[in-house]
Amino acid sequence: MANVCTYGRFTHAIVRGVPTSFGRGGEDRAEVGAELAEVGAEPAAAAATVDLAKAQRQFGVLTGALRQKVGLQLIEIPPDPELPDSWRVEDVAVIQGDTALITRPFRLQRRAEAEAVRRVVSELSLTVVEMGAEEGDSGGATLEGSDVLFTGREFFVGISDHTNYRGAEVLADTFRDFAVSTVPVCGGARLKNICSMGGPDTIVISNSDGAKKTLRMMEQLTDHRYEVLAVPEDAAANCIYVRGANQRDFLLHRPAEECPESMEALQKLQDYTFLPTACSEAAKLGANLSSLCLLVNRKHTYF
Repeated sequence: MANVCTYGRFTHAIVRGVPTSFGRGGEDRAEVGAELAEVGAEPAAAAATVDLAKAQRQFGVLTGALRQKVGLQLIEIPPDPELPDSWRVEDVAVIQGDTALITRPFRLQRRAEAEAVRRVVSELSLTVVEMGAEEGDSGGATLEGSDVLFTGREFFVGISDHTNYRGAEVLADTFRDFAVSTVPVCGGARLKNICSMGGPDTIVISNSDGAKKTLRMMEQLTDHRYEVLAVPEDAAANCIYVRGANQRDFLLHRPAEECPESMEALQKLQDYTFLPTACSEAAKLGANLSSLCLLVNRKHTYF
């Protein structure tokens, strides 16, 4: 492993508003239903009708927390009703240090979402790397950011219906200072549906059988020993951690009404400022909290 940085230092958050076409995108209900069933959700959850106004309110709470409580500079891309899934901004870029890799989502209709994000990261003076189709290849590399877990030491890339090995290879070639390991996603639609970073060296992960299997593979592929915090609900495993000013630890997480069984486990994270952030409407479409933002450390102040 060639490089290590302190995890959680960010200066900016890039988000994209919830469009009026929310819930009418390529994440069709049949596929979301299959994905939810795979992670143990009730089949009826997939058929639930999304509430646009509620989704927009929840998005406002998330952005308010990032800006007003955590203290990040917020860059909000306007919603585009022609791109109904574009609020899932995490999928279209992987950002580390001075480099932003513009990804290639699995669904063709989602690839236009990258253009606005590309403009924003260019304005932040990041080095932009494009993931394009390989010449003569009808399939090509696919990669979605919600399948990418960066720990501060290395990348884990989930191989799923949305991300393939070729996509992981492009990521490895882009971020050569860090080790990159691939793991099949067991019991989850995407890697970050079942795990996230809860702090430096701390992985928060679902206690489901599939997530445990994925974790065992991750542990076999790394030479670093991470602290592991298991939570009983899949949705609670996706958090947003930020190390704020004065080394203050912030954790945005699903609230008790959405993940009642996981609150006791999360409280094991000592001296954190917990920011309950609802995500029920996005979750109906297979998304999580981290799906709605891209975090950037423009100043690179690691300490």
